Amino acid sequence: MSEMAAIDVVCAGVLVADVFVPPLERLPKAGELLATDDFWIDSGGCAANTATCLSILGVSTAVAGVVGTDIYGDFVEGDLGAKGLETVLRHTDLAGTSKTVILPVQGEDRRYIHTFGANADFRVADIPRNLVGEARVLCVGGYLILPAFDPEELAALFSFARQQGVVTILDVVVTEGGGHWDALSPVLPQVDFFTPNDDEARQLTGETDPMCQAQRLREAGCGTAIVTMGEAGAVVADETDVARIEGFSVDVVDGSGAGDAFAAGLIAGLVDGLDATASVHLASAVGASACTKLGCTTGVFSRPEATAFLERT
Repeated sequence: MSEMAAIDVVCAGVLVADVFVPPLERLPKAGELLATDDFWIDSGGCAANTATCLSILGVSTAVAGVVGTDIYGDFVEGDLGAKGLETVLRHTDLAGTSKTVILPVQGEDRRYIHTFGANADFRVADIPRNLVGEARVLCVGGYLILPAFDPEELAALFSFARQQGVVTILDVVVTEGGGHWDALSPVLPQVDFFTPNDDEARQLTGETDPMCQAQRLREAGCGTAIVTMGEAGAVVADETDVARIEGFSVDVVDGSGAGDAFAAGLIAGLVDGLDATASVHLASAVGASACTKLGCTTGVFSRPEATAFLERT
């Protein structure tokens, strides 16, 4: 890693080498060869997607994570650098780089084939404190599926960040089976913005109404809870209010990465000094734009495009 220029945001978390198959009319039958247009190969995962979107939005960003000592790890690192991002990546011999094949079928939800790989070796200590202390925002993505992340260590990192005036943002991936609250509860009091989607919030809180979900999460200690609901918008709960903010309808090609793009739009708004409501409007627009092309970030608005979209809608 060479000496870094000043950055606004540190994105840390899951890193993946993604292979996107173009939207299919149907899945092939056993033994059948189904021809498609060209595949799209990209760096992905929560940290990479959010950071890439921030770069598109003109926000200087660094990415921290772990990849394997293989060609996929080299690809992820090189691709992130080519996108204008600083990288703080550790290469591990314990597992190969995480990989995902995304199979979208027209009219159906996406299917994923995934190997978690090197992400299992990512630790809080892999996020340099000196880098965090010089940033304006620290965003951790994919928490709860990072088994080597110690909750108390993450809480301490977030506490350190806040002491330096750095805004802390936490995004999670919640799997079925429960047991997540023990890992989440020590961290939430050090989180300025918590951004689960409504399904994740349901599993965490047991509530089915996003308004109730956001309120419960806010009461658990985070500064602001934002429960995202796709084109239905988002619910925002802070110390004074619980409000629903309408979303945007777009022609969806591939919904992969929309949540990560939402997080990037939120961060870009905060970096620019927008209030929480205006930042969520920007986040919703950026999240919607991610759905308009194949891949997690290929359709994402630039900042002028997002501004123009918001003005006309």
